[in-house]
Amino acid sequence: MFCCLCLEWILVMLFEGFLASSAKTLVRGMVGQNITLPCDYSTKRYGITTMCWGRGTCPTFTCDDTIVRSNGQQVTFRKSSMYQLMGNTDQGDVALTIVNVTESATGTYCCRVEIKGWGNDQKTHVEVMIEKGEQNT
Repeated sequence: MFCCLCLEWILVMLFEGFLASSAKTLVRGMVGQNITLPCDYSTKRYGITTMCWGRGTCPTFTCDDTIVRSNGQQVTFRKSSMYQLMGNTDQGDVALTIVNVTESATGTYCCRVEIKGWGNDQKTHVEVMIEKGEQNT
């Protein structure tokens, strides 16, 4: 009986986690602009914690194709200088700014805030669509 209840609880938590992490925000931009992908968390509730941004959907653990990682106070890894955390990271603003964006930035991004405890990570998916600007002749 106990094992069945545990298994049921685990399945519900995994399913709810999947639903919560499947919502996407859409950010549109033009080539050459700076764009900002939103992501934040409550430092009052969780304290200052580690986080990462990756390309693609959020996997079960950590970030795939990590582009930025922070310990909550400073960036500890950056794949390229075009990726910036310009908000107040110590206040939970971990929005990603992509500087001078190119068409190759189009795609899905994952912001993962690493919250203590099993299965507690906050996952935010952002879909980016970059279009060519009109050229002046």
